[in-house]
Amino acid sequence: MKSKTQNILKSLEHLDKRWIFLLVAIAVLIPLVIPLEVPLKISTPTQNFYDHIERLPEGSMVLLSSDYDPGSKAELYPMTEATLRHLFRRNLKVVALSLWPAGPPMVELALENILKERGNDKKYGTDYVNLGFKEGREAVMVDMGRSIRVAFPVDYHGTSIAELPLMDRVQNYSSFPLFVNLSVGYPGTKEYVQYAQSRFKLTMITGAGAVSVPEYSAYLQSGQISGMLMGISGCAEYEQLLEEPGLALTFMNAQSAGHVLIILLIIAGNVVYFMVKRGEKK
Repeated sequence: MKSKTQNILKSLEHLDKRWIFLLVAIAVLIPLVIPLEVPLKISTPTQNFYDHIERLPEGSMVLLSSDYDPGSKAELYPMTEATLRHLFRRNLKVVALSLWPAGPPMVELALENILKERGNDKKYGTDYVNLGFKEGREAVMVDMGRSIRVAFPVDYHGTSIAELPLMDRVQNYSSFPLFVNLSVGYPGTKEYVQYAQSRFKLTMITGAGAVSVPEYSAYLQSGQISGMLMGISGCAEYEQLLEEPGLALTFMNAQSAGHVLIILLIIAGNVVYFMVKRGEKK
């Protein structure tokens, strides 16, 4: 009997790695198919991001700059959807733009998905506008402080902003009580802080890719940024605050399931190893 047990333990010790890969794949896939409710602790930067939007009176104008491309979609796109979901739920007016060439299609996709969820209850040109991409980086940031209408004479679809009723309320940054920047690199949050936030007294919150969080945290501590979603985990916290699970919570649950399985496998591997060694000594 002991010999049989020892043989089983040795088989487990030399288990084909492909079985482990299969177990990890199953553990990650289950939360993607069957949503799990795993409560998250809400960080202060995420709470502040949420609160700044929540405190705005209905009908307030919000400027949203989405500065990322498909390479960062996994982290930043869920933030775009969650932010738009919150803004529209609060009946806020949204003016979106991007300083990255690939940014506007990401915004268009998010707008399409969120408006479909809501039964297309928002009207383009009256409730929201997508101004699209403008080349110029820091120069555009400064130009918007003077006149957004001059910096963006037409929208993403090529329509003159004179034909969009919402843009009648827009002059420059002062038209917006809140500025939201979703950024993962240059140009983005860092440049907006340096060239626009201090100069034009912006109330600014940001969603940052995990790689940018350490750099942006200094602006958070100084008060130049008033709230921040820190990577996909911050977005998952935000979705929990909204009580509307989205892509971020799904990704986090899948990641957590994978981590738990790996920890269990490490523990099991060590137990098997020491039991085999103990049997060999005997």
